[in-house]
Amino acid sequence: MNLDELVKEIHSHPGVTRKRLISEVINFFPNVSGGDVLASYGEDAAVLAFGDSVLLLAADGIMESLVKANPFFAGYYSVLVNINDISAMGGKPLAMVDVLSMKDEKVCGQVMKGMERAVRKFGVPVVGGHTHPDCHYNAIDIAILGTAERHAVIYSHTAEANDDIIFAMDLDGFFPEKLDFAWDTTSKKDDELCRKQMLVMSEIGKRHLVHAGKDMSNPGSIGTLGMLLETSEKGGSVDIDLIPRPKGVDFVQFVKSYQGCGFVVTAKPEWSQKVIDLFAGVGVTGSVVGKVDASAKLVLKQGAEEKTLFDFSKEIITGCKPHHAPKNDCLRCAD
Repeated sequence: MNLDELVKEIHSHPGVTRKRLISEVINFFPNVSGGDVLASYGEDAAVLAFGDSVLLLAADGIMESLVKANPFFAGYYSVLVNINDISAMGGKPLAMVDVLSMKDEKVCGQVMKGMERAVRKFGVPVVGGHTHPDCHYNAIDIAILGTAERHAVIYSHTAEANDDIIFAMDLDGFFPEKLDFAWDTTSKKDDELCRKQMLVMSEIGKRHLVHAGKDMSNPGSIGTLGMLLETSEKGGSVDIDLIPRPKGVDFVQFVKSYQGCGFVVTAKPEWSQKVIDLFAGVGVTGSVVGKVDASAKLVLKQGAEEKTLFDFSKEIITGCKPHHAPKNDCLRCAD
């Protein structure tokens, strides 16, 4: 593996580069403070106080290219990506609402069949939404509501220097037709196992075993780690030889791919094995791949060689740095 080539591949990956516009959106909206908002930008879901618990609120729109390439999986992933956003926060998904825009009835039918498959598999209902029956385009967007115990929420912005970096992925998967960067680990898998995987981060959060975490989304595994480090205003290093990978799959393609069930978390070294064991219990392979540090750089290593992938003192992925957000009060000693 040539590190220079890997750095170029990830740095120019559309899953990474298209995130940069997020900063412009954040800076456009007025900063309206609210006592019930515990966390917002930079997290996989907004965290809203609700008594001793929290509500988790997120939304995702599916890229037009995915709808065109494979409308069934566009519908399926519209559900899955939202579920993963709630799961990554240590939450339990409750329900979804959708916005379905239709130009072609056949495409719409395939999108809806994909959504139906995912709803049945994960047991999270669509309870309302909006339909545009007379559009000049096909699109599917979903918002989701979840819940978690207030002291068990897993945030993205709370990684700490000297934490282990853990990559956890289900290696039992495949790339669907025409989807070269979507590693599918759920559509053909047992429903019960998928639901257990959906809640594994909730168990990790309840045991206070990690400082920070995110689900591995369109930027891929290493790109998602970059987002977490940027949001936490930290740096880190990753030994690429330690990253879990399936046999017979191109490594660069795999690390650039959306993971059907994949998470990056940071934890104290003495907690790491407990975290890895919990992932293993639901068929997810975890490995310590590196360390968090205070450098504001994400460095990739292989043997004696190392290359800087992101330097957050000079560049952004999303521009989200919620250092002024409330401190996560759930960071206690692991039980």
